[in-house]
Amino acid sequence: DTACKNRPLDLVFIVDSSRSVRPEEFEKVKIFLSEMIDTLDIGERATRVAVMNYASTVKVEFPLRTYFDKASLKEAVSRIEPLSAGTMTGLAIQTAMDEVFTEEMGTRPANFNIPRVVIVVTDGRPQDQVQEVAASARRAGIEIYAVGVERADMQSLRIMASEPLDEHVFYVETYGVIEKLTSKFRETFCAVNVCALGTHGCQQVCVSNGASYLCDCYEGYTLNPDKRTCSAVDTCAPGRHECDQICVSNNASYVCDCHEGYTLNPDKKTCSAMDMCAPGRHDCAQVCLSNDRSYRCSCYEGYTLNPDKKTCSAADVCAPGRHNCEQVCVRDGLFHTCDCHQGYTLNPDRKTCSRAMTSSLVTTEESCKCEAIVALQDSVTSHLEALSSK
Repeated sequence: DTACKNRPLDLVFIVDSSRSVRPEEFEKVKIFLSEMIDTLDIGERATRVAVMNYASTVKVEFPLRTYFDKASLKEAVSRIEPLSAGTMTGLAIQTAMDEVFTEEMGTRPANFNIPRVVIVVTDGRPQDQVQEVAASARRAGIEIYAVGVERADMQSLRIMASEPLDEHVFYVETYGVIEKLTSKFRETFCAVNVCALGTHGCQQVCVSNGASYLCDCYEGYTLNPDKRTCSAVDTCAPGRHECDQICVSNNASYVCDCHEGYTLNPDKKTCSAMDMCAPGRHDCAQVCLSNDRSYRCSCYEGYTLNPDKKTCSAADVCAPGRHNCEQVCVRDGLFHTCDCHQGYTLNPDRKTCSRAMTSSLVTTEESCKCEAIVALQDSVTSHLEALSSK
């Protein structure tokens, strides 16, 4: 029995939940699905299972990409509710082709050679054209098994099923005994497990495929052209990562990083420009100015940047070119005032100077004394001139 496991499948159950299927009968169908799941080797690299529910409408309960363990699958099956009314079997098969058997929904690529299988469970006659749709599905490589219960139309089952019909068409009298088909399907899907025999040449993973096998690789590795050995994937190659700036390989995975001056955002992928002037990020003594991904230091007014480009010294406000005084600049801390040389006076603009005007003020009394002296001097002079002429 260990050499006979089910071969990997992409398996889709399509179950009829029309009005003719009573609630207790639908519960029997769900038990059948759970027992089928128990017989399968479920896994991402083994058998994947999807379930579709149909009546007059079609509902994809879950696609092939959703669950890869038996417990989750059976829990999901237990939550399925019947839709009632109508039996649109053709629409259900068409929906399987369009919406379930796609790589986006978990179907593996054709070159994996994983069989694509449908099991239709119904108790009635299709109310739409199922023949052409089923033929189209078979031409697309989908293997169809038809399971009829009670009132199922046998001719319709044969129309939709794959060849040979005696291996693809099943019938049971009631939903109460549908579980007996479980063992039949187990035998149908059973294949010699070549991988278990130890005769394969796969370096990492061997996947049974009927009586044959194919090789696969662990996550983070890719299959080499020889289809047997594996090489580590360059996870930082263009298109393989989601890093905004820098990708750093980390074994079979990667981590993102940022250029200098940027910081990694909480999404661990994108980067934001770092505030280089934030407290603790710079060594400027007074003023920090952001400069793209770096920064530069500056000083407050009245100070000048030292040669170290970080610290500041008080500026000589009276140095040539730093003041607007016409004659004399007088320092006053970080400021200055203007003054003038002797003989000049400061103008109202407090910057320029003008020559000082000097004057003597003579009182009236002094003026009178001066006039008396002058008159006396004139009188004396006239008298001396008269004596001289005699």
